[in-house]
Amino acid sequence: MAVHLRGVTTVLLPGTGSDHEFVQRAFSAALHDVGASVLTPPPQPHRLVEAYREDLDHAARAAAPMPIAVGGVSIGAAVAAAWALSHPHRVVAVLAALPAWTGAPEAAPAALAARYSAKLLRRDGLVAATAQMQASTPNWLAEELTRSWAGQWPWLPDAMDEASCYVAPTRSALSGLTVPMGVVSATDDLVHPVDVGIEWVSAAPRASLRTVTLDQIGTDPAVLGAQCLAALRDAGA
Repeated sequence: MAVHLRGVTTVLLPGTGSDHEFVQRAFSAALHDVGASVLTPPPQPHRLVEAYREDLDHAARAAAPMPIAVGGVSIGAAVAAAWALSHPHRVVAVLAALPAWTGAPEAAPAALAARYSAKLLRRDGLVAATAQMQASTPNWLAEELTRSWAGQWPWLPDAMDEASCYVAPTRSALSGLTVPMGVVSATDDLVHPVDVGIEWVSAAPRASLRTVTLDQIGTDPAVLGAQCLAALRDAGA
């Protein structure tokens, strides 16, 4: 059954260290094109996951009795999917961009990167750590993170540590997802491996995957939202 998002409140959550501005640019155009009402709450780095859950709860209460759609990027996608699993009658779809791991993070590249960045920020401070990040990161991503890191300082290391320990939905849990899920992964993203996207869609009963490249995201972040919605249409077909 096709998913119709016209008039549906759709809540998108940022990835660790990123922010609502990037998520807005990534998803708003595609969602507005289908008539959805888009909410991109800013992260609260001193209470990252708890605040994300509260944002979803608040949006669901405000939209009731209509269900909402939920999603996000990386840790945001994981929290949104977990919320959907625990609120099956309050959600109509999941949009998951760049999922980072399934179940416990263990040695997932994104978790390792978050722990390393948190350590660097605490040891060297924001300015020095940002300079090191810029030296090893594609220009477009460095620009995004330079802005978002500054906006979340000084609690940013806490958010990174919290995210690195977050237990995402397991394959078993995803098998119980009752709504369609659109997933997008980048084929050349070593931090958010495409294999994780494949794992998510193979576990969920009604899910589909579209892929992009990091260069495509850098050129226009809206490709994430467009491909997520394309995957959602595939899943709901």
